[in-house]
Amino acid sequence: MGKMFGSNCATLPTQRIIDRYMRNTCLWIAWLSLTITPVRGQGQDPQSFSAQANLVRVPTLVRDASGLAVLGLHAQDFIIEDDGASQTVHLDEAAESEPVSLMIAVQCGRRAKRESGRMAGLGSMLDPVLSNPDNEAAVLFFDSKLNLARDFTNNSDQIENDLQTMPPGDGGAAILDAIAYSARLLARRSEGRKLVLLLIAETRDHGSKFTKLDDALTLIDGNNISVYALPFSPYISQQLDTVRGANQDEWTPVIDILAKLQDVRQAMRKNIPKTLAELTGGEYEMFATRNGFEDNLVSFANHLHARYELSFEPKDPHPGLHQIQVRLQTPGKNTSVLYRRTYLVAVPVAAIKR
Repeated sequence: MGKMFGSNCATLPTQRIIDRYMRNTCLWIAWLSLTITPVRGQGQDPQSFSAQANLVRVPTLVRDASGLAVLGLHAQDFIIEDDGASQTVHLDEAAESEPVSLMIAVQCGRRAKRESGRMAGLGSMLDPVLSNPDNEAAVLFFDSKLNLARDFTNNSDQIENDLQTMPPGDGGAAILDAIAYSARLLARRSEGRKLVLLLIAETRDHGSKFTKLDDALTLIDGNNISVYALPFSPYISQQLDTVRGANQDEWTPVIDILAKLQDVRQAMRKNIPKTLAELTGGEYEMFATRNGFEDNLVSFANHLHARYELSFEPKDPHPGLHQIQVRLQTPGKNTSVLYRRTYLVAVPVAAIKR
């Protein structure tokens, strides 16, 4: 039996500190991730935080000209820059074999029913992921409300059965509420798991009541959740959009922070899945046909364990917005690199007390 939810989006304790600082500086940067890592574990509040070392995690996917993942690289094959300054790269090879906690969030409201034929067989297409007994998945359907059809389980038959039929939906598409709720459920999973959100939805939010743009971004980025977005357009004639090659237009080390964040906020309003995928180093593949949907899911399954878990300790962890750039020491022809783009070092509490 599904459960109906309205997301409880209480402000993060850390977020309140940053909000106060942002009011003083007139910058909208509350959505970016912090250099404190969320505490994760069963039964724990995903909005509680624990200060840790200034280790910035940068999940990175390298793809060749055909879109296939490039494997077998080592830490010395990567260059990471923090605000233009080269950093010492660490690679956690053990993370590649981490079990997966997969949240499958599927829009059923608005025009989603028209896409159901193209999404038929979703459960069986995810079998390479679901059939691994160490992995677990949950299913969330949403329109203007959130319906948790299945909480996390490693029973692949139950998940596939839940995904066989899309429930009827109303005229809403509360994408931001679904993202925030999914992130909270993922954040409660035990330590040592790869957290993944598979989001199948339109590009724009319609009807979220509990979540703002910065809340959704903070929850996704702050909990180190990888986003794979399969957005759809009800209009076949709409030009297909893809994130491949998007990182060719990199931010420069000297940027207008306020202008850039305003751009991001506008981008979120236009296309939530794409912006989330780009900022967190995830993937975004729009589909307009059943074959396209199947190809994208195959790509998702193949890339799930193909990301390099890179990290670095900032040499200059000054307060404020930091820009990350990742590239290969010896880039291949038409090779693309997807990675987390930004992080924020919060101003010390003592510095912002009035």
